[in-house]
Amino acid sequence: MVPIKSGRFNWLDNESIAAWTFLAPALLFLGTFLIYPIAYLFYLSFTSGSFTRSGIHFIGLKNYWRLVANLDFWQVIQNTIYFATFTVIPSVVIPLGLAVFLNRSFAWRGVLRTAYFVPSITSLVAVGLGWRWLFQAEGPVNGLLMAIGLNPIPWLSSTVWAMPVIILLSIWKQLGFNMVVFLAGLQAIPVNHYEAAELDGADAWQQFWYITLPGLRSTLVFASVTTAIFTLRSFEQVYVITGGGPLNSTNLLVYYIYDQAFTKFDFGYAAAAATLLMAVTLGLVYLQLKVWGEDT
Repeated sequence: MVPIKSGRFNWLDNESIAAWTFLAPALLFLGTFLIYPIAYLFYLSFTSGSFTRSGIHFIGLKNYWRLVANLDFWQVIQNTIYFATFTVIPSVVIPLGLAVFLNRSFAWRGVLRTAYFVPSITSLVAVGLGWRWLFQAEGPVNGLLMAIGLNPIPWLSSTVWAMPVIILLSIWKQLGFNMVVFLAGLQAIPVNHYEAAELDGADAWQQFWYITLPGLRSTLVFASVTTAIFTLRSFEQVYVITGGGPLNSTNLLVYYIYDQAFTKFDFGYAAAAATLLMAVTLGLVYLQLKVWGEDT
């Protein structure tokens, strides 16, 4: 007779032991490099965060109150919102249009796909140095403006133009990755849907609106979430091109955290700002999944 299993979970049976044996390396890795750093960051945000002889002392919510009262921090938040808004939307819309265009069969399609994807695999530090050379006062961009009769623009020393340079670089860097994601999503849409739409007299715009977009719903969620995360953690382009200037106009939250922690050695205050960044990121991801992720 086959023994009847009880409803209680047995932690010591062979299947459970085998499962925990195979899960142990992954759990150890996650605990060491993900869970513990997050927990320590949260703990550090409630301390003085000094790694000198004075040691670490618990100070409660003082670091968070300092954030709220610091005008420079609120300017950094405004900069980050401005940067994220004008980076995420084009970084999703433009690759979507490129993917729809490159999904068709024509000459040089493979070459164009490769050309658009190359920026995604290049070093952001190297690209940032090149971008800084392009937009310097006597760089090629101003040379081109003067060649067509326009006045040069102080791109990197202007509080108005410095942030658009950072945004343009970030969009350019993200295009290739999102384009490949959308191409994969487009190829998963059955071709007979488009053939049936053509027989019904649907034009290209109607096919895109009623077939392509619904078919890419889960892909759009993935692309928007990953782009938002990549954008909020932007650091290299600010560090290499502007250093947060001029007049703090390009200082983003991750660079601000770095500056507070490794320039001013105020680790507790930096940990509080990093905890806030993590909470905002999780909130945005949850909101995007809630709004766009239904039925995906």
